[in-house]
Amino acid sequence: MSDPTPMLLARADQDVALLPRMANRHGLIAGATGTGKTVTLRLLAEGFSRMGVPVFMADVKGDLSGLARAGGDHPKVVERARQLGLEDFVAEAYPVTFWDVFGEQGHPVRTTVSDMGPLLIARLLNLNEVQGGVLGLVFRIADDNGLLLLDLKDLQAMVRYVGDHAGEYTTLYGNISAASIGAIQRRLLGLDDQGGAEFFGEPALNLADFMQTADDGRGMINILAASRLILSPQLYATFLLWLLSELFEQLPEVGDPDKPKLVFFFDEAHLLFDEAPKVLQDKIEQVVRLIRSKGVGVYFVSQSPRDIPDDVLGQLGNRVQHALRAFTPKDQKAVRAAAETFRPNPRLDTAAVITELGVGEALLSMLDAKGAPTRVERALVCPPRSRLQPLTETERAQVIRGSLLYGHYEREVDRQSAYEILQERNRQAEAQTQQQAAAEAAQKPAVRRGRQPDNLMEAFAKSAARTIGSQVGRSLIRGVLGSLFGGRR
Repeated sequence: MSDPTPMLLARADQDVALLPRMANRHGLIAGATGTGKTVTLRLLAEGFSRMGVPVFMADVKGDLSGLARAGGDHPKVVERARQLGLEDFVAEAYPVTFWDVFGEQGHPVRTTVSDMGPLLIARLLNLNEVQGGVLGLVFRIADDNGLLLLDLKDLQAMVRYVGDHAGEYTTLYGNISAASIGAIQRRLLGLDDQGGAEFFGEPALNLADFMQTADDGRGMINILAASRLILSPQLYATFLLWLLSELFEQLPEVGDPDKPKLVFFFDEAHLLFDEAPKVLQDKIEQVVRLIRSKGVGVYFVSQSPRDIPDDVLGQLGNRVQHALRAFTPKDQKAVRAAAETFRPNPRLDTAAVITELGVGEALLSMLDAKGAPTRVERALVCPPRSRLQPLTETERAQVIRGSLLYGHYEREVDRQSAYEILQERNRQAEAQTQQQAAAEAAQKPAVRRGRQPDNLMEAFAKSAARTIGSQVGRSLIRGVLGSLFGGRR
């Protein structure tokens, strides 16, 4: 059965617990590499699952899959449970669903180009403002002409089409420069090389599949296999931001629930904000601020609080700070900044303690029943109940095949959309050109001054040669509709 009681996170002179009603007020898990962030992440995921709250998390290091198997027998886990006096500590396996953009270590997870929209696509392609504006026009033209942009080749086809007909659209939509079209096409080819084509398509992810609970009432832990995805940081960050924005758009308002409807962990959070334009940072801040009312708690995981913009950081009420190192003046500044994010405790020199924390030890401050942050406490983090070692390939495959979703996302769908429609238009135009050329050749007099006229077969052969050349020069891709908050049409 789901457990609505406070989630014990750490223990020192007093217990530090997360109140279910305050869990959707967002949070931060920070600390240097190797200080225990991943264990804290696992602990929170387990606690939310027992609470009956579904969880989404990205596994960037490939070491979270053990949540699907009972653990507790690791010597360090046994020692920590004894040290903290956790008399009710028992090993436990959790309900897990594996996902993978590339479909290798989990159910394929896709979206359509239309659903992601021009703002996020521009971020994904690292376009400048002018190029992003042209991409927005491509989306608008596709929308106005009823051309669905589902997968990557739809978008490529639409960009090529708009480039070829730029003069026709200038008056109605504005200037469409050949340089911007060329830049977008090159970036799309680069995205294809990174595996972006596997991400766009159908069936698109149904977010309701993230919101499941097991038969015993525990929340489903959705784990995105991201060890390969993280090698393309822009794709990783944009994908997670798209998920967050979709949750914001689709979920209904629930006010102030007794516990979250979903908890979303954003690991390697600094990638979300690196070089993000101001307009996108404003959107992110807006989503984080408002998504709480949809019952979604967002927890950022990063090395330092300084990785998070102040407007977002100010909304993260539940904080777990593991050790930071202060070897350089820049490091020392980061330590002071981290210390200043906590409510002071007169018994602690927070800035000094941050550099002294051991592995599995942290500074914690949770929101109390009134929504105010508690004084920072130094405490030992509780051990996880699931297995620390990752699943074997055989074990992972068993979990995937045992899922109720198995078979649905594995069958890719490729219905008629912009790519197919534009190809058909090209074929019709070229057939009409051939017919006109043949008709003109048939009407020419048999004898005239100068060179002999083409006969019908010669005209047809030349027209066919032009057609072949034209087809070879056109590699079309699928396009996009909508925007970050545009919704579906």
